[in-house]
Amino acid sequence: MVAVSPEISRIAGDRSHRARLTSWILVVALLVTAIMSLGWGASGTSLTRAISDLLAGRELAVQDRVVLLDIRLPRVLMGVCVGAALAVSGALMQGLFRNPLADPGIVGVSSGASLGAILAIVLGTALPAAIAGIFGWYLVPVAAFIGSWVTTMTLYRVATRKGRTSVATMLLAGIALGAILSAIAGLVILRANDSQLRDLTFWGLGSLAGANWPKLMAAGPIMLLAVVTSPALARGLNALALGEAAAGHVGIRVQRVKNRAILTVAAATGAAVAVSGGIGFVGIVVPHLLRLASGPDHRWLLVNSGLLGATMLLWADMASRTLIAPAELPIGIVTAMIGGPFFLWILLRNRGVLDL
Repeated sequence: MVAVSPEISRIAGDRSHRARLTSWILVVALLVTAIMSLGWGASGTSLTRAISDLLAGRELAVQDRVVLLDIRLPRVLMGVCVGAALAVSGALMQGLFRNPLADPGIVGVSSGASLGAILAIVLGTALPAAIAGIFGWYLVPVAAFIGSWVTTMTLYRVATRKGRTSVATMLLAGIALGAILSAIAGLVILRANDSQLRDLTFWGLGSLAGANWPKLMAAGPIMLLAVVTSPALARGLNALALGEAAAGHVGIRVQRVKNRAILTVAAATGAAVAVSGGIGFVGIVVPHLLRLASGPDHRWLLVNSGLLGATMLLWADMASRTLIAPAELPIGIVTAMIGGPFFLWILLRNRGVLDL
């Protein structure tokens, strides 16, 4: 097998120095945003007062402890995991399909994850107690993962012909798959009771309001594992940018890269949708911004996508908590208000290049 030279593992126009600087900036931005989000809320709980009490050796007040440790902290950590998972999934799909329009929400992968989660939520009570007990909190994330994996595999099979992926077929197939899966989800929702319907309606628009420690312990490790292991695919995705034939000639095991990328996207998207619902456009906005800022090299793009995705989702969550306070705006509405116009801009910017 031919070894891949360092040059092949990079994309033309190497901007590693700028990408490295971007990484450090994003790390600082994420830490600052997480601290702000932890102290942001409608209650009178003060993060500064809580830190002062801890430094002075005093016990936290009951309200401070409940609000900070049981409500806000799991929500912030969930936002970090979900934002990173969705952004990295978008970067992986765009590298796999070699097109900037690929995104789990747009091409139907999120719809597959949603269907799996809805099936688990609505029909999970009908499962035998022994089976439900085995899965516990993992039932919804596992079901969402299976739904997203099957959808991603189907989409790839339909859109790829003789080693060449058509963006037109991909987008149209994604729309068709999304419509079919949404219709099936609608049929399942008809069996839901009033309590499940209220939860599903708000969940379908995307929200971190239901974040808690059990949900974080169930879905968080799956999202973190997908995000942390994704940089291992960077060399293969960089080579795929030259075409599958060229990647194979320089020693890349193309099918293995594709399978691992699909599995990673399915795991990250499935777990994210299971705990936060339908939050769209993160996966298309974040990688595209980073390509403009520091280039398309996946060695940096995947890492920086996770950092920027987590930061952006925390800002969107803070906006959702304050725009119509004391009520809460579904976070999916906030991301759609930003991502929709951005998606149109990408279409207009690339209309002379895309095969539509």
